[in-house]
Amino acid sequence: MNPLFVVMVKELTDLLRDRRTLMVSLLMGPLLMPALILGIGYLANNRITSQLEKPLEVPVIGASNAPNLIAWLQGQNIVVKPAPKDPDAAIRNQSQDVILRIDAKFAEQWHASLPASVEILHDSSREDAQIPVQRLETLLENYGQGVGALRLVARGISPTTAAPLRVSHRDLATPESRVGQALAFLPYLLILTGFLGGAYLVIDATAGERERQSLEPLLATPAARATIMSGKIAAACAFGVTSLLLTLIAFKLSFVFAPSLGIKLDVSLWAIARILLVMLPIVLIGTCLLTFIAAGAKSVKEAQSYMSLLMLLPMLPTIILMVNPVKNQLWMMATPFLAQNQMILKLVRSENISSSEWGVYLLAGFGLGALLWWLAARRYHDESLAISA
Repeated sequence: MNPLFVVMVKELTDLLRDRRTLMVSLLMGPLLMPALILGIGYLANNRITSQLEKPLEVPVIGASNAPNLIAWLQGQNIVVKPAPKDPDAAIRNQSQDVILRIDAKFAEQWHASLPASVEILHDSSREDAQIPVQRLETLLENYGQGVGALRLVARGISPTTAAPLRVSHRDLATPESRVGQALAFLPYLLILTGFLGGAYLVIDATAGERERQSLEPLLATPAARATIMSGKIAAACAFGVTSLLLTLIAFKLSFVFAPSLGIKLDVSLWAIARILLVMLPIVLIGTCLLTFIAAGAKSVKEAQSYMSLLMLLPMLPTIILMVNPVKNQLWMMATPFLAQNQMILKLVRSENISSSEWGVYLLAGFGLGALLWWLAARRYHDESLAISA
């Protein structure tokens, strides 16, 4: 253990000498996390304020065909505007979010107690237009239901006759689960931080030393090559855990200001500790995998070329779950990246994690890390490892 500890201290000491890189590596994640959370909270709060509370401007085609409807809409915080010359072009070029067209036969159909035709023009592919469209559609539905009820009363029929079924909702979602849904990006950020947190140290301690030709004297020492490799991995893991811990602390502190922006989530120290435990296997997996890859690279530039590919791996579960959401199953806890994604979401949503899920997750995670550790150790027995070119 003494040679392993010596190599570990040696790598950490070399890293501490490069203060600029050290500051960027340790501060980028913790600073990025609050910026994202507070920024998303501000944007969400600003969108609600601007699109839900302020008067909605709606250009209307054929407003004279339904004066009573127009008057009612104006009393519901709707500002009726003249229609543009080309309504379709106005929607396509995003100068208007929604346009209402009232059919020329509206009055005739209305007086005949027939369904009167109105048309909502919008672009469903634009997310910023969804709230205005929903507001106008809801108001039109309420107006239609109210008039329909009055027509039944005028004919001596109870309005409830036309509503034989009353559907109610009982939403069992907790405030934490709603916030967890809004913070679906959080697992990816944490997984990426843990997976590549020690990347700089690993690349410099393997491909960097090989390029500088300083690895051969180290391998010539009496210490076993597996011990040397283990010391380098241990140093990278320690640095990765430190970076991850700072990110989690910043994650907790950011929610002190988040409630004023519409995000309410109480992240306890116990939750932070469990998230850190969840991330330990991915720190080990990422460090050992990158050590295995970088040990075979002859230069730092070659080793860094693999980073773009490795950064895509944590994205896979997020993309898969967006396209094909699935329910939690025990086998997921043994799948790298997907397991971390599901475990973090459970913790953020304050959901219970069973002992079997913890057992499968930790066994599979540390088991894969141990396998990659062994493969990296085997790579260090290659005699050509000390040759840079």
